[in-house]
Amino acid sequence: MLLAMVGMAVGTGNIWRFPRIAATNGGGSFLVAWVVFLLLWSIPLLILEFGMGKGTRLGPVGAFARTMGPKFGWMGAWVAWTATAIMFYYSVVMGWTIRFFWAAIVGEVPDMPPGSFWEGYASSNQAVLTHAIAMALGVFVVSKGVRGIETAARFLIPSLVVLVVVLALRAVTLPGAVDGLAFLFTPNWSDLASYDIWLQALTQNAWDTGAGWGLVLCYAIYMRQRSDTALNAFVIGFGNNAMSLLAGIMVLCTVFSVMPGAAAEITGAGNEGLTFIWVPQLFDTLPFGQFFLIIFFLALVFAAWSSLIAMIELASRVIMDLGVERNRAIAIVGVGGLLLGIPSALSMEVFGNQDFVWGVGLMLSGFFFAVAVLKYGVSKWRAEFINTGDSDIHIGAWWDWAIRLVVVQAVVLIVWWLWQVRGAGFQENWTPFATFNIGTVVFQWAVVIGVLIGINRFLVTRTLGAQGRR
Repeated sequence: MLLAMVGMAVGTGNIWRFPRIAATNGGGSFLVAWVVFLLLWSIPLLILEFGMGKGTRLGPVGAFARTMGPKFGWMGAWVAWTATAIMFYYSVVMGWTIRFFWAAIVGEVPDMPPGSFWEGYASSNQAVLTHAIAMALGVFVVSKGVRGIETAARFLIPSLVVLVVVLALRAVTLPGAVDGLAFLFTPNWSDLASYDIWLQALTQNAWDTGAGWGLVLCYAIYMRQRSDTALNAFVIGFGNNAMSLLAGIMVLCTVFSVMPGAAAEITGAGNEGLTFIWVPQLFDTLPFGQFFLIIFFLALVFAAWSSLIAMIELASRVIMDLGVERNRAIAIVGVGGLLLGIPSALSMEVFGNQDFVWGVGLMLSGFFFAVAVLKYGVSKWRAEFINTGDSDIHIGAWWDWAIRLVVVQAVVLIVWWLWQVRGAGFQENWTPFATFNIGTVVFQWAVVIGVLIGINRFLVTRTLGAQGRR
C-alpha cells in the first residue's frame, strides 16, 4: 500500500513539469524554495490526509462530515470532484504517453520537422482512442480491489524507479553533463529575492506530491491501524521529490550536453513541447538514443498509470460510500471518465482550460483540508489522529503552525494564479468561456460549489448511513 501511495504521488508532473519549471526558475535557486515548501505544504498535508483517512475510514465526504460536522461534507465532495475532474483529462495525458511509447518502438519519432508527429496526433481521433485505452487500463487495476492496486504498485513503482535511474545515469555520463548538474544544484542566492521563484516552488509541491488531492486519504482507509501516519507521509513526500530530482538530472544533463545553446528554448517549450517534441530530438543525438527514448516513454506510461489508478479509486470510493456496490461504482467512474475526457482529447484548448481551472482548484482543496482541522482543533486533532500509541515519530507543535500556514499559502496561490491570467479589461477578465482568465475559474467553481452545497444533505446522509449499515 505504501508503494501504491508513492505511485499516486509520482506522476507525469515529476518527469516533464519539474525539469521545465526548475530550469526556467533558476535551477539551484528553485531547489531551495522547493525543499522549503515540501516541509511547509506537502508534508503537513500528507500527514493530515493519512490521519483523516485512517481515523475515519471514510472517503472525503464522510471524512469532512466527521471532522467538521454534517454541514461541511460538501467540502470533501469538492476535494473529490477536483481530483476526479483532473482524472478526466489526465487519462488523455496517459494516452499521449502510450502513443509515443509505441511511436518510439516503431520509429515514428523522432520526426522531421520536429513536432510534426505531435501536431498530427494531438486533438485527433487517435487521441480519443488512446484516452480510452488509458481509462481501460486504470479501471482494470482498480476493479481487482485493493489487492489489485497493491499488485500493480509492486510492478509499476520499482520498474519506474529503475527506468528513471537508468536514464539519469546515462545522462550524467554524457560529455558536458556536469554543466547541467551545476545549473540544477548551484543556487544563486540573490534569485531568492524573486517572489516568482517561491510561488512556482510552492505550486510545484501542490501539484506533484498529491498533497491535498484526497488521494492519500482514500488509500489510508485501507491502512492497518498500527501503521505510522507521520513516517508514511515523510516517505511519500521525500520519495516523490527524489523522483523529481532524478528526472531533472536526466533532462537537464541531456539538454546541456547535446544542445547547450538551445537550453532556454527547449526547457521553455511547455510541458507538451518539452516532452513530445524536444525529448525525441534530444535522444536522437545520443548513441543508442532510440532505445533510451523507448525507456523514457515507458517510464512516463508507468508514472501516469499509477497516478490514474489513484484517481479512479478515489472517485469510486465516494460512490461506494453512498452505498453503491464496488464493481458498479467503478463502472460508473470508468464510463464517466471515458465520456467526459473526450472533449480534452479532441481539443487542446479544452484540455488547457480544464488543467488550469482544476489545477488551481487543488489549492482550494488544500485550504479546505487545513480549515477542517483548524475547526476541529488543530492540537486536539494532532493528539487524536497523528500521535497515536503506534507512532514511531512524534509530531510536535510545529505541525499546528504549518497547518495554519497552509491556509495562507493556499489563498496566496489562488490569488497569484488568477492574477497571472488577468486581462486588460472586463471582457478579458470575466468571460466565463475563455480558455484562461479569472471568469472561467470563478464560473466553473461557482457551479460546482453551488451544486455540492445543494446536495450536501443527501451526500452526508447517504455516506454516513451506508457506513452504519456495514
